[in-house]
Amino acid sequence: MIIDVHSHCHQPEHWGHEHEDHWQGAYGGEPYPVVTPESYDQVMQAAGVDVAVVFGLAASRAGVRTPNAYVADFVARMATPAIPFCAIDPLDTDWRDQLDEAIELGFQGVKLYPVLSLFDPLAPEFDEFYTTLVRHQMVALWHMGATPSPIGQLAVSQPLMIDEVARRHPDLTQVMAHMGHPWQRDANVVLRKNRRVFADVSGVPSRPMDAFFALVGAQEWRTVDKLVFGSDYPLWDPVEAINNLRNVAQFRAGNLPFVAEETIEQIIHCDALTMLELTDPRS
Repeated sequence: MIIDVHSHCHQPEHWGHEHEDHWQGAYGGEPYPVVTPESYDQVMQAAGVDVAVVFGLAASRAGVRTPNAYVADFVARMATPAIPFCAIDPLDTDWRDQLDEAIELGFQGVKLYPVLSLFDPLAPEFDEFYTTLVRHQMVALWHMGATPSPIGQLAVSQPLMIDEVARRHPDLTQVMAHMGHPWQRDANVVLRKNRRVFADVSGVPSRPMDAFFALVGAQEWRTVDKLVFGSDYPLWDPVEAINNLRNVAQFRAGNLPFVAEETIEQIIHCDALTMLELTDPRS
């Protein structure tokens, strides 16, 4: 079984000017690709993905927005079994209405983007948001770590922020995307101590040396069982993401520790639905 917990359905127009102004140069100069339900199905089928978690982005100050209705319609047109997440900026005054709509549409989680939304996850004003997610058994999937955008605020994108959210809301299921790159060591210590905090590996093997240290660290901190697979499609399709992960297990540096092949296969084939308490769309 392969569950891709990190894939994007948003379109170039959902970026506003943010991608063109601040991201395009950092990702090879290409415009953001158009994705369709058909392209999704093609790449997911090629990788043997059984279920995909699908979402857009929301960062109001940056002009970034993927409507809930768009995600719901996109997933409905996919042949691949899919779980839709909403994307919400908690600084929006109507976040309650947005979340109510997402719940009505059957979404099972929310993608959060503090580094670009510029909200402080630890501000007390957001505790109501977290308790609402817990009450409706929704997963909080955080973009954690770097951004190429000069308007981004890295200080609110560090895995230690999630540790404090977990201390206040221990029943909130949280996923730190990208293992919090480049702060993967911090992510591992956060994973070890918090029962309902997990991390996905989307994008991690795109920087092989960072991936090597991150996954050796997961072995040493015994957090491999808290890691779930994500491709970050369309930046990488699932076949690329899986191959890149497996390549990291080939690294050897004398008698230093290395990433075990068993570690990689456990991540790729983990039962993320059970781990994150998501309802299987195939049932």
